[in-house]
Amino acid sequence: MTRARASGDPFEALGDPHRRDILRLLSEGDKPVLQIAAALPISRPAVSRHLRLLKAAGMVSEQAQGTRRIYHLRDEGMQAIQAYLEGVWGDAARRFRLMAENTDTTPEP
Repeated sequence: MTRARASGDPFEALGDPHRRDILRLLSEGDKPVLQIAAALPISRPAVSRHLRLLKAAGMVSEQAQGTRRIYHLRDEGMQAIQAYLEGVWGDAARRFRLMAENTDTTPEP
């Protein structure tokens, strides 16, 4: 299995709808490039470019099986994004709950 350090920005990688589609497909299980390309309206070389960017961002990894490359999600990359979003949303949710609990919603006569 090939493991590389992430050198790209995962949020930049998520900015493209095709890359998000690739991540969705890989969330269903490991897949070779040809199977990913067959599920998308873009060429196989374009899928390979997107996979390289996702790999650089630490979101996917590949494993050689003969002449094929099998891609899968990297837990570390996906967990980093999840932790960031939970941190941002967690703070916002706490502030919203605090505001809601301290706002008088009873109508004045």
